[in-house]
Amino acid sequence: MLDTHGRKYVQPIIERAADGLLKLGLTANQVTIIGFGVGGLSGLFIYFDHPVIAVFLLWLSGFLDAVDGSMARKTKPSAWGTLLDVGFDRLVEIGVILGLAFRFPNSMWALLLLSVSIIYAMTVFLTVGALSEKKGIKSFYYQAGLAERTEGFILFTLMIVISDYLTLLTLLFLFVEVFTTGQRLLEARKLLRQADNI
Repeated sequence: MLDTHGRKYVQPIIERAADGLLKLGLTANQVTIIGFGVGGLSGLFIYFDHPVIAVFLLWLSGFLDAVDGSMARKTKPSAWGTLLDVGFDRLVEIGVILGLAFRFPNSMWALLLLSVSIIYAMTVFLTVGALSEKKGIKSFYYQAGLAERTEGFILFTLMIVISDYLTLLTLLFLFVEVFTTGQRLLEARKLLRQADNI
């Protein structure tokens, strides 16, 4: 929801960062890899009980994830870049969940359920993107929903910083994921039926 409706407010900052990194000679794919490296460290810092550093690295990786897309659109977007971007996003999320699970094993069952919901949510999201003839500013159709990347980062941040309530916050995240998947399935049913009738 925030990515869809709030992006226009932060886009000028993202554009300036993209221009600056292009002037430095970096490519979009290189920034994608840097963002993955930064985000991947977040899970380690969670495990070693450095929540502030973990949250900073998580949000920096998210910012670089937005910047690399703008860089690609300013140069030449590629299918390989899209694959790297989507795959590395999931690996960063997996790293955060694993860091939390190993740091707080009593909440592992809830984190496992959250992981399952994310896997299914992304399956729906990517399948609809692949099957839909609609295109957005990304390389595929981007379905809006209650939980987009920013909402996920906000919930991850709460889970990292307020770890005394980790299980409760994880279940809240799970509910948000399930609700969003339901939204996207309802939209997909309508969208893909229209496509089948054409």
